[in-house]
Amino acid sequence: MNITLTPQVRHDSLTLSKSGDILTINGIAFDFSFIEEGDVLPNDAVECDLLVSDVTRTDGAIVLTLLLPIKNTSSDAAKFPEPILNAPDGDIEVPA
Repeated sequence: MNITLTPQVRHDSLTLSKSGDILTINGIAFDFSFIEEGDVLPNDAVECDLLVSDVTRTDGAIVLTLLLPIKNTSSDAAKFPEPILNAPDGDIEVPA
């Protein structure tokens, strides 16, 4: 799973965990296992305010973009986050 983070000043937070093709965002599990290579799941088909892209499968990996809530005082790592590539199963650390 490859996740791009787009920072935005907000008052909420983001927690992520992954198990196979299931991504849990702030405690809500989203199962993307049905997406085949080259398929596109439109952003508006997923009820998640933090998902800001379509969801695709490219080279075997689920690919998506999420908003990363930050504060004005957040670290540079949060303001300019690196993509999360080949995210392992378990909790996924996001910059703060």
